[in-house]
Amino acid sequence: MPHYRHHVLVCQGTGCLSSGSTGVLKSLEAEIKAQGLNDQVRVVKSGCFGFCMQGPVMIVYPEGVFYTKVHPADVPEIVGKHLKGGQTVERLLFRDPVTKQPVEEFGDIQFFKGQKRLVLQNCGSINPENIEEYIAKDGYFALAKVLTHMTPEQVIDEVKKSGLRGRGGGGFPTGRKWEFARKALGEPKYVICNADEGDPGAFMDRSILEGDPHAVLEAMCIAGYAVGAKQGYVYVRAEYPVAVKRLEIAIEQARTKGLLGKKLFGTDFYFNIEIRLGAGAFVCGEETSLIRSIQGLRGEPRPRPPFPAAEGLWGKPTLINNVETLANIPHIIRNGSKAFAAIGTERSKGTKVFALAGKIHNTGLIEVPMGTTLREVIFNLGGGIPEGKKFKAAQTGGPSGGCLTEEHLDISLEYDTLLEVGSMMGSGGLIVMDEDSCMVDVARFYLEFTRDESCGKCTPCRIGTKRMLEILTRITEGKGTDKDLTDLEELAQVVKEDSLCGLGVSAPNPVLSTLRYFRHEYEAHIFAKHCPAGVCKELQAYAIDPEMCKACGICRRECPSQAIKGAPKEPHVIETEKCSQCGLCLSKCPFKAIKRGPRTRPTAPAAPDALIAGRAGGSPERIHPDSNQSIVH
Repeated sequence: MPHYRHHVLVCQGTGCLSSGSTGVLKSLEAEIKAQGLNDQVRVVKSGCFGFCMQGPVMIVYPEGVFYTKVHPADVPEIVGKHLKGGQTVERLLFRDPVTKQPVEEFGDIQFFKGQKRLVLQNCGSINPENIEEYIAKDGYFALAKVLTHMTPEQVIDEVKKSGLRGRGGGGFPTGRKWEFARKALGEPKYVICNADEGDPGAFMDRSILEGDPHAVLEAMCIAGYAVGAKQGYVYVRAEYPVAVKRLEIAIEQARTKGLLGKKLFGTDFYFNIEIRLGAGAFVCGEETSLIRSIQGLRGEPRPRPPFPAAEGLWGKPTLINNVETLANIPHIIRNGSKAFAAIGTERSKGTKVFALAGKIHNTGLIEVPMGTTLREVIFNLGGGIPEGKKFKAAQTGGPSGGCLTEEHLDISLEYDTLLEVGSMMGSGGLIVMDEDSCMVDVARFYLEFTRDESCGKCTPCRIGTKRMLEILTRITEGKGTDKDLTDLEELAQVVKEDSLCGLGVSAPNPVLSTLRYFRHEYEAHIFAKHCPAGVCKELQAYAIDPEMCKACGICRRECPSQAIKGAPKEPHVIETEKCSQCGLCLSKCPFKAIKRGPRTRPTAPAAPDALIAGRAGGSPERIHPDSNQSIVH
């Protein structure tokens, strides 16, 4: 075995693969061979590091130097200057968004420094397609421990004492769910890993499966032993080809090593795992819909009880946990429930993985202790809001969650506190918005998603989400009325209370939370016919400043709607009714003569007692509905 001077880990997660890391990997291997360094440098294909926006990324050990946005053309310099010459290639280092200074070592980057990685501990540090690397990181030791030294009841008790709650969004105590499945009557029993991750912007489960698939397989075996099951299924969406491939490799390797199948660790315990592909229906993330899909039926929810733990797959007791929940299990068994329970808060133990996205410097995957504040996540790990813009809101829980405002920046990110303020943990999506975001349009976007993803089985969800979307669309188009606001609120409550499954129950959350904290924006759209953020096209107009216009004709020639008129040497004019709001003229004008502002408001009834529009978390401010002036010249 060669004694390598350097290990170079090259990210092969989906994010980096999409930005060209395969080419970087091939170039690196070729250059190392050409430089005669094969016996000195080992190249490792790793899973996702989490810092996706900086991809392709690589880490050079033992120094821990973190290179970002690496391209194949950069490889000769890295090999010659660093791997051979011992000098860091500074231009490829990450630069702190606040200080603008390069940060050399992986552990000194604030994005990583503020994390506590339990679930993600192997992601980015091992080759996910090599079972021996997982074993070298204590992989399958937890399975050996439970099979040779623990009874099923002791395993369940350890999980219960850890305080682990379901990471798929519901937050139900994992140990209790395992206990229900253990005590349920009926044979055979099944274990299902729910890897149907459908939230927009969420990629936690995908990254775990891509970077550490054996952790999930080991956990499923432990769960099977605990509840008395011999068969497991991983239900993963077909849109995750890298995750599916690595799962297939991991399952085959585990079988070859005797870690799946019969007589595991010399005992009588038998467990097998198979993969089932989902077709991408968001509703199949709901466990009863998922079960029907595995059975070859249409993915639709059914009323509960009976719960899957009592009557699930093919009518038999079935334990269902999501990827992140299962990935915690080996850690809990190896290190003990007390160590896990010492992390987090009284009611929410351990860590949580979040997919951080939106108007923020550092987007990517983070793992922090439960109870970390929103402020810490956004302004420390996330690096704050770009371009000096003001933070406006954060959407937690994906399309099923709600919006948090500036007044919630110091809120503890845990299950119960988020529910108290009208949001939810969900699977872990966290999208940050700045002052340029329109909260009415945000609510419309998420509702459009849930409307499209509704299975249509129950009337409240099938019809209710459609009608709510129609109301929101009218409001964003400047056609909303005072009655629309009342109807929207009442309809949201009906859908929330009467829908059959979690999709319908949570679909109104973005609407209700934005109505609660940003009602003044709805009122501005309805009564003043004005979008404060300047997002809703139908409430905006482009105009040409005659003082700045040089009559060059560029905007007139570029306009696809032929909405710009003007004679040579005379200031041009935009005909608002013809304008398609494409913004091409704004980007093409070399003299910055084109401006965007509120469209002239048509005659409309005044808001009751004028319009009182309050800033979220601040004092109210009186705005007259006729306060907007046309900027059309």
